[in-house]
Amino acid sequence: MIIVAGMTTLVSCKKDLVEKNPSGITAESVYTTPAGFEALVNAAYSYQRWWYGKEEGYSMSEMGTDIWASGAGDVTTDLTNYINLQGTNASVTTEWQALYAAVNLCNAGVNKIDGAGLSAAVRPVREAELRFLRAFYFWHIVESWGGVHFTLQETQGVITTANKTPVETFNKQIIDDLLFAVANLPATTADYGRVTKPAAQAFLARMYLTQKKNAEARDMALAVINGGYGFTLLPAYSDLWKMANLKNKEVIYAVNYSTNLIQNDLKDDILNPLGHSRGSNNGHLLFAMKYDDQPAMIRDILNGRPFDRYMPTRFLLDLYSADDSRYEGSFKTVWLANSTIRPAGMKLGDTAILASKAVVSAAGKLYKVYDRNAVYNANGSVKDQLHYVTLSKFDDPTRTSINEAQSARDVFVIRFAEMYLIAAEAETNLGNKTAAATYLNVIRTRAAKAGRVASMQVTADQVTLDFILDERAREFAGEQIRWFDLKRSGKLIDRIKLYNPNATAIQDFNLVRPIPRAQVDAVTNKDEFKQNPGYQ
Repeated sequence: MIIVAGMTTLVSCKKDLVEKNPSGITAESVYTTPAGFEALVNAAYSYQRWWYGKEEGYSMSEMGTDIWASGAGDVTTDLTNYINLQGTNASVTTEWQALYAAVNLCNAGVNKIDGAGLSAAVRPVREAELRFLRAFYFWHIVESWGGVHFTLQETQGVITTANKTPVETFNKQIIDDLLFAVANLPATTADYGRVTKPAAQAFLARMYLTQKKNAEARDMALAVINGGYGFTLLPAYSDLWKMANLKNKEVIYAVNYSTNLIQNDLKDDILNPLGHSRGSNNGHLLFAMKYDDQPAMIRDILNGRPFDRYMPTRFLLDLYSADDSRYEGSFKTVWLANSTIRPAGMKLGDTAILASKAVVSAAGKLYKVYDRNAVYNANGSVKDQLHYVTLSKFDDPTRTSINEAQSARDVFVIRFAEMYLIAAEAETNLGNKTAAATYLNVIRTRAAKAGRVASMQVTADQVTLDFILDERAREFAGEQIRWFDLKRSGKLIDRIKLYNPNATAIQDFNLVRPIPRAQVDAVTNKDEFKQNPGYQ
């Protein structure tokens, strides 16, 4: 049965945490020795790698929204376009397994921590980490599948029943766990990647907003903003994505990948029934258009390995004004000639391909032009799934070979910018649009090009929930949050039908995902534990 997961993998998702099972750790000693318990906590972190920086996680968190469409290489078009989405979907099955395995390990740790021999100083911190992680995994579960199986007890061995638990039960536990984490975590950590008090506060602000507790969401976001933790918006949006700048002052919480790629795929027979932690970050592959089929272009490290999975909707590209630096800071539009075989008159390093959200005449140009009319039909549906403006946030020019699929790039789960946008959305929901505009303008000031700050400011009259969702798209495109944003705001279906003509098959029941069919088939209490409505 899929939801059963006894012990889980010892693979730390942290560069600076110990990433190795201490010598001599056995199943019996995991819960009864400090070294064994540290291994368990590290393993609990590792399950974040099954979602963050992985194709399955991108498919479930960014695709099937208003801002992304299928590239030619998309292998989960049922998630992207809501056509024949069923419980056999591989991404849905993979993430269900990993998330429940993660919760099971957190449950085991929380319930058995008293016997681990931890010092009085360390014990509450480790419990707080486990409870943060449990809340984190529960959020992914309940938002993705609704009121499904819930337990706070460790599962050992094979069981054949599952329960359906109200969403409210999940939500209450999420808040309870996060409040414990906030009360017991340190403000900082020497082990980059471990959760801290401000990270727990930031995630709690997100959860309060999700649960429509707007005053609490605003107050918790402001606690991070005004908490003296040292977070700040980087002066230039584009600086966020430089490989040499991953540990920066805007990152509140990250899923951390090792520069030693082997360390991102460790195995441990004791702690991981799923086998391994799925390797390194592959986000750099997924948004890259097919460029190496064009004259003057061959595949190289700088331009990346194009899997051509996801492409922006025309709507997303049009969200960025000419004053907004986030367009150039997020997308690649020009490819420079790098092949010895080139059109006559084109030099090495000249423009070989231009992709544009505008209408551009190709007349008289040596280079290939993929403009708005070449890529999109008149109604915004996709015409060319191979060539398009490409999200470049996750590019990794430090890879060692042109075919290297792995990247050591960390995944930014919560950035400081989100605190201002949470405060703005909460104030909007509370009717305080002047305050909301103030918070939005902090983000828009950083986003403005030089000399364009004034034109980027918004007034209270311009603030609506849709404007905030637009702003979150501009700020967080590709950062594995969009599906949750639209669902939280009640706008998922409406905005897809308005802005993503390739995904208009969406129906009301698609607000949750199908339960994996293997899970439904495995239970013996099928009258209680049924497939989510609308799915098979």
